[in-house]
Amino acid sequence: MSTISIGQAVVLGVVEGVTEFLPVSSTGHLKITEGLMDIPVDDKAVVAFTAVIQVGAIAAVLLYFFKDIVRFARAWGRGIADRELRQRHDYKFAWWVIYATLPVVAVGLAAKPLIEGPLASLWVVAGSLIVGSGLMWAADRLGRHKRGEDDTSLKDAMLVGGSQILALLFPGFSRSGATMSTGLILDLDRLAATRLSFFLGIPALTGAGLYELKDALGGGVAAAPLAVGTVVSFVVAYASIAWLLRFVAKHSFNAFVIYRVAVGVLLFGLLGAHVLTP
Repeated sequence: MSTISIGQAVVLGVVEGVTEFLPVSSTGHLKITEGLMDIPVDDKAVVAFTAVIQVGAIAAVLLYFFKDIVRFARAWGRGIADRELRQRHDYKFAWWVIYATLPVVAVGLAAKPLIEGPLASLWVVAGSLIVGSGLMWAADRLGRHKRGEDDTSLKDAMLVGGSQILALLFPGFSRSGATMSTGLILDLDRLAATRLSFFLGIPALTGAGLYELKDALGGGVAAAPLAVGTVVSFVVAYASIAWLLRFVAKHSFNAFVIYRVAVGVLLFGLLGAHVLTP
């Protein structure tokens, strides 16, 4: 019998699609939603389910940034064959995405028992939402927003990519929030930091989803809810990406900071009142 029903998969797909690329923590919102629907948040099949439906959101990124991805892939392929082309930014950037993904992959594999066990607690989610908000607020205030996407370097990619580990270990911190905040600290402008966050998230999240697929199917989640959740997250995530890029071009991250703190405080209250179980 499936741990997650079709109806629950639709709800979780919407939550995933809306929150995956907004700096508000998709994992945190998914765990809160699962708690409200009495789905065990620390169940291995449920943890795997949330990783798999992220693939739908990643597919939305692949489609939205298809031209950019093709450009980077062509530059990488041509650079492999032609030494002179290896000095171009697009060729270097393609390698940087690969390098910057390695730390989060290593930590994800090494810390898998912790990620699926003690760190899956809603107490961790609540605390991470609030702490991550402080980092985001400081980064937006202190960053000089003077560097564009063409000004990024290997150092930028490694630091931004490495910051994904915070969200991996502390659900609620937000992968997007951690990477965007790091980009801002490095003086990237908001749009450049956001786009870099998208590109660095593609291999990490795709790999996680494919890796967890066997556990989701073998742990009690039927194929139908997985498919429904993934498709819903794709559709909703595509709209969310388009909105976010327009928003960050003209606004600060203040709205996200306020929202995250409010959700974190509310979650602490619900846990303290035993409305939700950790």
